[in-house]
Amino acid sequence: MTKIGIILGSTRPGRNGEAVAKWVLDVASKRTDAEFELVDLLDYNLPHLDEAVPPSLGQYTQPHTLEWAQKIGSLDGFIFVTPEYNHSTSGALKNAIDFLFAEWNNKAAGFVGYGSVGGARAVEHLRLIAGELMIADVRAQVLLSLAQDFENYSVFLPKEHQEQALHTVIDQVVAWSKALETVRKPA
Repeated sequence: MTKIGIILGSTRPGRNGEAVAKWVLDVASKRTDAEFELVDLLDYNLPHLDEAVPPSLGQYTQPHTLEWAQKIGSLDGFIFVTPEYNHSTSGALKNAIDFLFAEWNNKAAGFVGYGSVGGARAVEHLRLIAGELMIADVRAQVLLSLAQDFENYSVFLPKEHQEQALHTVIDQVVAWSKALETVRKPA
């Protein structure tokens, strides 16, 4: 069964992303075309990147890196839930991505952003990063406005059309994850 990780890209106290990621998991879990799990960066307690060798060489030495690599390596695709901080993604998510290389390769990813303009700029930055890591990012995205999809900018109440947008993202991530399976398998 195809395994998709819903990566919660904020570690901030009082983060809006937790409610968003749980919504993504709730919607996704009703499907039968893949297995979905929440991958919360808080559970991995990654320090600022502390590996001496570039991740592209795959010579991880730190226990937290090895644990993170095992989790990401076990997944076939990703849905990144990202806040927008200062016109980009969170430092915590960028740091977590930067720890690894091969574990990201030849997998699909979709994006759910939230922020003042729906997290659009954070998603665009993640698309650039995905390309470098050989992650096939799908076209569809969900952009959640703090003014429209949150009450008082903090209580998550997505507009009705957002669930259909999310299904489109999931459809594309699952399809691409399955299609890339043959590329991920060694010859």
